Amino acid sequence: MKPRSEQQTMMYAEAREAPERVCQQLEANKVQIEKLGERLRKTPPTLVMTCARGSSDNAANFAKYLIETHMGTPVLSFAPSISSVYRAQQNIGRVLFLAISQSGQSPDILMATQAAKDSGALIVSIVNDATSPLAQMSDFVIPIHAEVEKSVAATKTFICSLSAIVHLVAAWQQNDDLMTGLENIPSRLESACDLDWSAGLELLAPAHNLFVVSRGLGLGVAQEAALKLKETCGIHAEAFSAAEVKHGPMTIVKKGFPVFLYSLQDQTQESINDVASAFLSRGAQVLSVGHSYEKALNLDTVFCPHKELRPLVFIQSFYIFVNALSLSRGYDPDRPPYLSKITETL
Repeated sequence: MKPRSEQQTMMYAEAREAPERVCQQLEANKVQIEKLGERLRKTPPTLVMTCARGSSDNAANFAKYLIETHMGTPVLSFAPSISSVYRAQQNIGRVLFLAISQSGQSPDILMATQAAKDSGALIVSIVNDATSPLAQMSDFVIPIHAEVEKSVAATKTFICSLSAIVHLVAAWQQNDDLMTGLENIPSRLESACDLDWSAGLELLAPAHNLFVVSRGLGLGVAQEAALKLKETCGIHAEAFSAAEVKHGPMTIVKKGFPVFLYSLQDQTQESINDVASAFLSRGAQVLSVGHSYEKALNLDTVFCPHKELRPLVFIQSFYIFVNALSLSRGYDPDRPPYLSKITETL
């Protein structure tokens, strides 16, 4: 059988759909998110709890930094197993419980959400299936409007989850500047699809281990990139905050060790520059996104004036790249071994 080209996979096609889906989402969700923003301003939560798994949990990490930096409201991650496995009753109270799930069907997420609802929390779900059980038990539903995603590896659903989170925060804060940036993001995503990262293929084709490093608003996409490298390429990739990678993990970085580095050019840049220098001084092979370093492979990025939206354009380019990397390593990015599209856990 003739090998497929990079453009023949479902993963590639679905990743390329993200700009259009985000555009549709912004228009379709406008009224509902404005109502939710008004509700949150009228009765501000003292705490936000996120509940998610997999790629959706990476989106939840992005939500944590975005909400905390813009709203000043603490955000913590609720472990679904507290409800589904330990069956431990929690005094969650009147908080904003933000459940993020593509399918809205996983039993552990449903049990955790029901426990939060029974405790008096305001339930907001970000889901692709607006008819799902999770959506049915929510006070507010934010559909991501990604349409059906057939490839096991999530792409457009993750990007649409990020844009929905930005939309929520922009409406909650009444941040017109951020909203304007979000309205312009589909065209930037389109451009991000067309960047040439092929120089990274030869470097990573033989890789077995890899770090993906960022910080703050970029940490969620670093985690998502590491997950995709594992899922689609069989590479043992681990994501670290630039603030944490020196606390032990740096020990295994030797000459030639590959490191993906995401720089948002925000308040975290100094610490990212610091770890970049440390990696390069050890002879690591740094693939840098968002900032140029001498002796690194500096990958092109699309200009984005809003730091909050740079993670979206970064991961859009990465999805196109990792699809090609998967094929170059002899994998099928649409059908990773031992995985299925809907993962139901307790």
